[in-house]
Amino acid sequence: MPAVSDDDLQALAAAARAAREHAHAPYSRFRVGAALLDEHGRVHCGCNVENAAYPQSLCAEAVALGALVSAGARRVRAVVVAGGDGPEALMPCGGCRQKLAEFAAADTPVASVDPHGWRARHTLGELLPFAFGQGHVKPR
Repeated sequence: MPAVSDDDLQALAAAARAAREHAHAPYSRFRVGAALLDEHGRVHCGCNVENAAYPQSLCAEAVALGALVSAGARRVRAVVVAGGDGPEALMPCGGCRQKLAEFAAADTPVASVDPHGWRARHTLGELLPFAFGQGHVKPR
């Protein structure tokens, strides 16, 4: 699979920021957008969708993964998450890191942007060392 270029990451950042604008966050007012690059070079986006029953809310990364799978893709080559002006770089939560690990390799870039620029860049392996994966599950 070809390496992820700076142009790819810039396109993902723009897409994640645009998705963030559509977030449904009436309770927390914490809007998040995510964009994923698939194995075919296509971009899939998602935003957080809150629910009055908080455990039923959806993270932006999970929504983007649903869009990726619905489009027939199965590999994530890069991830960009867009948040607001908080003091910390926004990264996927633990649950979303595990969801991403189902479709992405440990060396997959995961980056964070806010309205002003890049906040952080890591790999999925740095964010989720010793991930539980397909190799841990005994085939039937």
